[in-house]
Amino acid sequence: MPQMADPRFQKTVLLMVEHSDTGSLGLVLNRPSPVTLRDLSEGQGLSVASARKPEAVYVGGPVEPQRGFVVHENPAVEEKHELAPGLFLSVTIDSLAPLLLEPALRLRFCLGYAGWGPNQMESEIAEGSWLFTELSREAVLGTEPLQLWETTLRSMGVDPAMLQMGKGFN
Repeated sequence: MPQMADPRFQKTVLLMVEHSDTGSLGLVLNRPSPVTLRDLSEGQGLSVASARKPEAVYVGGPVEPQRGFVVHENPAVEEKHELAPGLFLSVTIDSLAPLLLEPALRLRFCLGYAGWGPNQMESEIAEGSWLFTELSREAVLGTEPLQLWETTLRSMGVDPAMLQMGKGFN
């Protein structure tokens, strides 16, 4: 929302991975870094399918920027957590390796994550800093990342040009 003061989160789309009484963890899906997935993979000694199209590594958030998260649609990966039907999260380098060998497999690799303490996300939503919607596998993996913010708003029936500062639900 326009009142989001933190520039790291302006016009971002977050995939909320975990939300509980102890806090929340999410991944920013639409902040590409200058590093490519091929660059990162070569630096880690991983092979990449030659037919795989160039992909950016995304800045998943400001916390633990050296930690990798891969959101993908391959149910055959051994280490994975199902986020929604057909959408998985893996967090080990061993899980990334076979995914890179599949040239057509859709994935989003993020370094770092966004974290919130207990009740912090609820407070920010009540202040009007965030909108939320249901998870869509197609939005996460099939939408051009630089269009994701606008596309997500429009899917909610919100015209991005009509957003303005507000006070939320307080």
